[in-house]
Amino acid sequence: MSSSELNFPASENPSSKWRFTWEAQSHVSTLRLIVFNPNIKPSSQCNNICINLSMEQSLLTISFFEPELKPETLIRVPVPRVLIDPESPVHSRAFDDHIEVKFSLLIPVDHPLMSGLDLSEPEEKRASDTLFPFSVNYEMKNLSAMEEVHFYCRSCSTKLTRAIRLFNEMPSVYWQDVADNWFGTCCCSFGGISEKLVKEFAKSYSCTTGVCLITGASVIICKEDLIGCEFPEPNRDQTYHSQVNSAETTCLTRDAPCKSEQSRKVCRNYPGAGEGVDEISVVRPIEENIGAKQNNEVAEKVLNGDSSTCMPLQLKDEDKMQSLAGISSEANCHTRKQNNGCCTSNLCEMEKEYEMNIELLDKQKIFLKGCLGDAFMLRPSNLSNDVKWIEFLCPKCSSLIGSYPCSSDNAPLDDGVRLYKYNISTCLPVCGLNDPFRNYTLERMFTRQLLEAAQDELSFRTVVRDMHTKSPLSQIVLLNPNAWSYSGCCMHDMEPAAKINMYPIVKLLFSANIKDMELEPRKVEEWVTKNQTDEVYMLPSQVTELITNLEMATKMWPPSHMLLQGFYMSSLKR
Repeated sequence: MSSSELNFPASENPSSKWRFTWEAQSHVSTLRLIVFNPNIKPSSQCNNICINLSMEQSLLTISFFEPELKPETLIRVPVPRVLIDPESPVHSRAFDDHIEVKFSLLIPVDHPLMSGLDLSEPEEKRASDTLFPFSVNYEMKNLSAMEEVHFYCRSCSTKLTRAIRLFNEMPSVYWQDVADNWFGTCCCSFGGISEKLVKEFAKSYSCTTGVCLITGASVIICKEDLIGCEFPEPNRDQTYHSQVNSAETTCLTRDAPCKSEQSRKVCRNYPGAGEGVDEISVVRPIEENIGAKQNNEVAEKVLNGDSSTCMPLQLKDEDKMQSLAGISSEANCHTRKQNNGCCTSNLCEMEKEYEMNIELLDKQKIFLKGCLGDAFMLRPSNLSNDVKWIEFLCPKCSSLIGSYPCSSDNAPLDDGVRLYKYNISTCLPVCGLNDPFRNYTLERMFTRQLLEAAQDELSFRTVVRDMHTKSPLSQIVLLNPNAWSYSGCCMHDMEPAAKINMYPIVKLLFSANIKDMELEPRKVEEWVTKNQTDEVYMLPSQVTELITNLEMATKMWPPSHMLLQGFYMSSLKR
């Protein structure tokens, strides 16, 4: 449920002008109620305010007298399921645009004891599912327990896929960095193991018919498993120069001349060289010449006469003398390592790197760069000029249900389509009790990743950009990630009190192109630079829905709480 679908009582009075918001903080034993009416100024129009709390009925009544009105005005507010201290005094205060009432709690709303108390009606026990944390492991276990799974559009219930029977967790796009940090990259440690693991990791990633890869925000389905969908044929000759310069990594032999124009530019004839040199050597990409990292020197390349093999100049004479003396290539490598140290540039290291790169497809190299995630919230490090994301729509109702990465041919780059969990269901009717994705919403997924970034990057400011144009669409400032709330309309006189539960939210400030506010790109860029703001990139339709949720949630607060330093106060569900 999005913020736009506020939890109003089922029998709310549409004519009622009074609204209420319950609010509490994690680890704080205080409960606050805000009651407001845009047409009334409580500080001057509400006299003799009286508060009456009925714990048996879960009902709070606020009575007061308005000028020129003899009968008192009565406001009825449902009380959430919390443990209010009946012996503590109740504090109330009238402000210009709202009435505030404060209570003391026996225990905070997020106390572990609260989860053990049965405060809900039998038919409402499933409401606790909204607090269930998102877990890929839980979803994999749930889906794997089913004989087969079909995915359905949450908007129109259309079946989207054929039967899926195998589920795997999507590997982290940062796995290469993890391997390097764990095993090290120096050849004298476990760097070789790291390289082999990274290669096998990239080769193992694939979108296969009948297999579903699960990420934190989506499920990745092979395009062959989608029903009623056609995709352009991929361009097999496509290259990806901004990520990996595969054309510049060339295997050269005695019989094969230098194939790359850029490789020729760093090679020049060197007569008299070539005797006893290995049959295969490697030219690394220009940007990654061996020796630049270790020795901080760019080794000049020379063309080794008859063999057409590029070698570092500083190693050439040494290799020639040792080969003439009958020393094998393997012993040659060992000798160089002993003489020059384990981290010196040599052909062995170049050959190892080539052996790893030559076996990986271009799309697998792009995957190792972190550019093939789920495209829900991309970071600057996940962007690539070679990869663009296409919105994937339901074939029947045309609602957004996912996206897929592609290059210039608009064909799925890895043969996989990402279906967002908040737009799909695994059963009919959609969002049933057996659907592990029933509690997913765009705002909860966005909030989770926003909090993860705030914890990892220590940044509480975020700018949301259009994934296609890179232009800023919204600014967000976190205020309180541990708040609880419930909002709705006050009840009429004879209406029974509704049973309500507070839910966890994130209080924040935001700005966007809404109402009378319009973002100025220049000021936004200055704000980003000045505050070292975190940046995320999303699909335009997702940002539009997110801004709509934020705008609707502003109705939870009176006018005095809405605007602060050019930002609107709002909230998102956790």
